[in-house]
Amino acid sequence: MKRRTFLKGSAVVGATTLVAAPAIAQVSPEIRWRLTSSFPKSLETIFGTAQTFAKYVADATDNKFQIQTFAAGEIVPGLQALDAVSTASVEIAQTPLYFYIGKEPALAYATGAPFGMNHRHQHSWWSFGGGAELCNEALKPFKAHAILCGNSGTQMGGWFRKEIKTVDDLKGLKFRIAGMGGHVLAKLGVVPQQIAGGDVYPALERGTIDAAEFVGPYDDEKLGFYKVAKYYYFPGWWEGGAMLHMAVNEDKWNALPKSYQAVLNQAGAAAGAWMIEKYDSVNPTSLKRLVANGAELRAFPQPVLEACYRATQDHLNEIAEKSPLFKKTKESHDAYMKEVLFYTQIAENYYDNYLLSKTRKS
Repeated sequence: MKRRTFLKGSAVVGATTLVAAPAIAQVSPEIRWRLTSSFPKSLETIFGTAQTFAKYVADATDNKFQIQTFAAGEIVPGLQALDAVSTASVEIAQTPLYFYIGKEPALAYATGAPFGMNHRHQHSWWSFGGGAELCNEALKPFKAHAILCGNSGTQMGGWFRKEIKTVDDLKGLKFRIAGMGGHVLAKLGVVPQQIAGGDVYPALERGTIDAAEFVGPYDDEKLGFYKVAKYYYFPGWWEGGAMLHMAVNEDKWNALPKSYQAVLNQAGAAAGAWMIEKYDSVNPTSLKRLVANGAELRAFPQPVLEACYRATQDHLNEIAEKSPLFKKTKESHDAYMKEVLFYTQIAENYYDNYLLSKTRKS
């Protein structure tokens, strides 16, 4: 049923349009917001999620609530998106919240902690395991409220100029990596570099960095990393899933009618589903093209993964000793992950592995 028809029908039920129309107008004000993204327009799946979100909001409100989207750098640099929301320079930002763990480490779990849950389990924790409440508690000092809006799925491990055969090969490696994964790798000798998406290729091309991770095959292909680093590693253990959010200025959020808050939440869910579905559609063919163009797929050796896992646990426990909020968030995340993995291994993992064994033979 179209929204206009629904509203007219509601007016009839209320006996008179003279009563219903002003009430509707009162709760549906004209609103214009600006959205700054942490991503360039060239990444039309991630940035396209912001555009899709804005479209859904406009459609659901008969264009009364309009959000204008801006790519990274058009208003502020990509790594300053949350700062722009905090200062009310913009009303809303599309950004990975783990960009800001230097100010609040608990925000690592808002996007994805190393060796954390996959995208499906993350979203379940966010909605039913207390994740939303904990992460919004962490955002309080930023004067922001988070709306879940998308996920990349499990990411690739990045592009390297040289092979990674042992843990020693990580020492001194200048690696573009965001979030807490960089802090963990620093314990193993890596020199982490946090660089916004649009600036990664030039840094890799010039040799300012030795390796770079971003998302997965589709975006990595667009950014051209395979042209300057041929070894493509997996998995991106620092992001079993990477949740993306719309961070809304808290005052602006609280000032919205409840109906508009509901629209933003539902638009976030719908645009987020569009994002992960798009990635599932385009990543397989992109990976095949990358290999055809010379990319060499490599799995991180098990000893390297084991060293990274141990370093991760040490690092997370160190932070938990210093930060009560981080400790509370970590305990919530880990307990939820244990439960969902228990079931997943029984049902989906066994089923998926069986199907893989069949498709490899066909």
